[in-house]
Amino acid sequence: MSAVATATRPSAKAGRGGGSLSWLALPALLFFVAFGVIPLIGVLVLSFTQWDGLGEIHPAGFDSWRAVLSDPGLPHALWITFLVMAASWAVQTPASILMGVFLAGHQRYRAVLSVLYFIPLLLSSAALAITFKALLDPNFGLGAGLQIPLLVQDWLGDPVLAFSVVIFVVSWQFIPFHSLIYQGGVRQIPRSMYEAAELDGAGRVRRFFSITLPQLKYTIITSSTLMVVGSLTFFDLIFVLTAGGPGDATRVLALDMYKRGFQANLMGPASAIAVILVLVGLVLALLLRRLGGRDSTHSQLEGA
Repeated sequence: MSAVATATRPSAKAGRGGGSLSWLALPALLFFVAFGVIPLIGVLVLSFTQWDGLGEIHPAGFDSWRAVLSDPGLPHALWITFLVMAASWAVQTPASILMGVFLAGHQRYRAVLSVLYFIPLLLSSAALAITFKALLDPNFGLGAGLQIPLLVQDWLGDPVLAFSVVIFVVSWQFIPFHSLIYQGGVRQIPRSMYEAAELDGAGRVRRFFSITLPQLKYTIITSSTLMVVGSLTFFDLIFVLTAGGPGDATRVLALDMYKRGFQANLMGPASAIAVILVLVGLVLALLLRRLGGRDSTHSQLEGA
């Protein structure tokens, strides 16, 4: 009995010590509540009011929600938002995976390239939008300066071209970030799996599709979640680059929220759109999590 009691004492102390570690999460929880939950509740309450941003706040019931949901521009803005989301994901994901796999090599020059590729992410979206807007100017831009007829087009005046420019600039800025995620995921794959495949005569392409991609399943889900949820908040780049034009070709939901709130001084409808954005992002994040299955919280090696 004494031996058993002696053996159980350390585990009890370890349990008490482990329980005290939960207090370490308290600062993060406080920050999340202060800067996440409370502002979200405030926006939700504000969506049931009438406010111009300066004067008094008056209760308005469901008037703001009726105005937003009955506005024919809302489905169009939501459609453009989903188009930007899908197109940017389709461009960024393959490019990020290929670049991440390439940069996962241990050669010294690849480490230098990974630093250079990361530079676009360090630049502000507004600065990038101003730069590309100047470069794509049909009269004084890059095409006119180099006298290349293919580049001398009304890039931001045509709806299809303007949408394509937005997708290109967004992808150019954020592909380095997702490449870094895939680079870390590839380096977690055991080298023994590739060595066994080489012994079986598998080439690089076969190893990529049979080993690398399956092992990056949860990394792809994580990266896709960041892409999808992040695309809902595209505002500054589109606002500076196209201002939602031409017409409403690039008027995403976040830009619509800004125009209602800060240009039309309708904070109630703008807050309602903000709540819609949060709900859409939450639903999409949950759907992507379901794609990962029940083992999405485990490491990618445990799912192999």
